[in-house]
Amino acid sequence: MAGEVSLVTGATGNVGRVVVERLLAAGRPVRAAGRTAESVSRMFGDRVQAVALDFTDASTWASAFEGVHSVFLMRPPQLGKPKTQMVPALDYARDHGVQQMVFLSLQGAEGNKIVPHAAIESWLRASGISWTFVRASFFHQNLTTTHLTDIRDRNEIMVPAGRGATAFVDAEDVGAVAAAALLDPLSYANTALTVTGDEALTYYEIAAILTRELGRPIRYARPGVFRYIRHARRTLGMQWGLVAVTTAIYTTARLGLAAGRTETVREVLNRDPIGFATFAHRERDIWNNT
Repeated sequence: MAGEVSLVTGATGNVGRVVVERLLAAGRPVRAAGRTAESVSRMFGDRVQAVALDFTDASTWASAFEGVHSVFLMRPPQLGKPKTQMVPALDYARDHGVQQMVFLSLQGAEGNKIVPHAAIESWLRASGISWTFVRASFFHQNLTTTHLTDIRDRNEIMVPAGRGATAFVDAEDVGAVAAAALLDPLSYANTALTVTGDEALTYYEIAAILTRELGRPIRYARPGVFRYIRHARRTLGMQWGLVAVTTAIYTTARLGLAAGRTETVREVLNRDPIGFATFAHRERDIWNNT
């Protein structure tokens, strides 16, 4: 309902930002959570209730969850042990009136117990509240964030995906689907939505698109798992939790399990998904900004 408050976690991120804007456009009151209330206010001003939320700090839970009907739930990347680092906060949310959670999960999480998303899905299934899993395939935006410096500064893509194809998806599409589930809970209650783009592309094909768009050669290095882990730790400075999750994701692609495409974007949003070439053109200045 329009008067019910929705909490958006990770509100300043690529997906959370879209969820917030979609909810506001629909007239839904939004409580937006980030690492600090100030960071949220800088992005959204007084259009939202800005709060700080730390899943591991119980002193932040009341201001975030109390009075909230529904939650867009995103796992902070650094929290790799959700049973101890997130579930206590989720128990608190449920016990203090939250009735619906839309969780940003991962394509294939139902068959991949290694990724932390699987544990959160399990908790939600048993929680007694209405849930929707938005299982996103690999984001376009990971190439402008996690792997930005590899492409911008070293002209290479350094992921252990082999020759496997991935059905990339844009964060704009994922956020819009998540917002639709929050706004229409009856239609999406206790449902898993796998959100992908139209194309399943190898990283050789991604490199070719970037080469054309940026006007310089971009190479897919195709490292093995151990070389990738060393690169992620030493060059990119990734924390071990994120290294583990990304390695599992790329292994899925290498094994040919990430190419599956769905019609979710068309079915929910009544439009085509955003393609990688469109994304690359839109964001080309990020990779060219040295």
